[in-house]
Amino acid sequence: MARIHADPFLFPDQFDRIPDSIVLIVLNKVSDVRSLGQCRAVCRRFNALVPLVQDLYVKIDRVVAVDGDGDDALNSSSSSSSSFSSSLKPCNFLSHILKLVILSILKPFHSLRTSNLGLKPLLPQLAHHSPAQVLRSFSDVRNLLIELPAGDVATDDGVLLRWRAEFGSSLHSCVILGGTRLRHAAATSGDEEGEEDEEDDGSIPDSFYTNGGLKLRVVWTISSLIAASTRHYLLRQIIKEHPNLRSLVVIDAEGQGTLTMEEEQLREFRERPLEASASANRTQVPASLLKLRYASYLELPGGMAMQGATLVAIRPSPDGGGGGAAARRGGESFISRAFDGPLAAAVRALIRRRIYLLEMNSF
Repeated sequence: MARIHADPFLFPDQFDRIPDSIVLIVLNKVSDVRSLGQCRAVCRRFNALVPLVQDLYVKIDRVVAVDGDGDDALNSSSSSSSSFSSSLKPCNFLSHILKLVILSILKPFHSLRTSNLGLKPLLPQLAHHSPAQVLRSFSDVRNLLIELPAGDVATDDGVLLRWRAEFGSSLHSCVILGGTRLRHAAATSGDEEGEEDEEDDGSIPDSFYTNGGLKLRVVWTISSLIAASTRHYLLRQIIKEHPNLRSLVVIDAEGQGTLTMEEEQLREFRERPLEASASANRTQVPASLLKLRYASYLELPGGMAMQGATLVAIRPSPDGGGGGAAARRGGESFISRAFDGPLAAAVRALIRRRIYLLEMNSF
């Protein structure tokens, strides 16, 4: 019995009825640059819409040292089907036919590298490419999240270190939370009573200095600031080439540090010249005031505890010229919203501790 098929001209693909604005909402939810590259190879419509995506996520596989512009120091690896086709060497007629069949199957994926749909290839023809190069294929980036492969500050086993920094043309704020050891909470009433005595003394507790504690916290602070200012410096090309950016966040896979720039801070970055450090490819850290809070023992939610808990809040000195007026607004709000989960509870507990003021010169 013969089957009756619908006329494709009378009943077009129902997907074509969906407006481009709806498709763009879906593509914005995808966000991942590599997945969007695969979407672009599906059809001409996707190929035309993907460059209009506004919310992007770029994952960096590894950081390599190269000469030249700083943004090339961050590289994201990608693979192409060309590696398969180049390995096929026909030795007879049958193998030649087999090669043609395989290439015809791989051709849609090969368009990721050499697009035949009228637009520039989404991914450059490089084994490793910088985020700036990848993002040049997108014309209206608004919200950008970049993930680095690892944290920037090396720590010993059992040490927790987290930092969060806000930048404009220079440092606005930085919050650093560290602890010399994490462990399951136990019966430690004696430790807590000792801590109360230390708080009443009016000076930094002796436990802050023991076992190299002071030196360790100085290393945490300086290293975190260097890491943040280096990330900030590497973003200059991306910010320059994407004037519609409203939010820019750089994180790492280990969750150690987060750099954020919002719309007002991005505008400041474009309007004011960036002050680079003379000794390295990073933004100069301005003279700053440090508010340090310390607890020799701190219980956290989930049955965990932190020893040597230290919270450092850093803001540019009022007369140091760093960060501008925006950097001096907000009071302590940036500290309270710097971290989530158990770490947020640790911050709330440390905020109630005594403040020790320190000053730091620009570097």
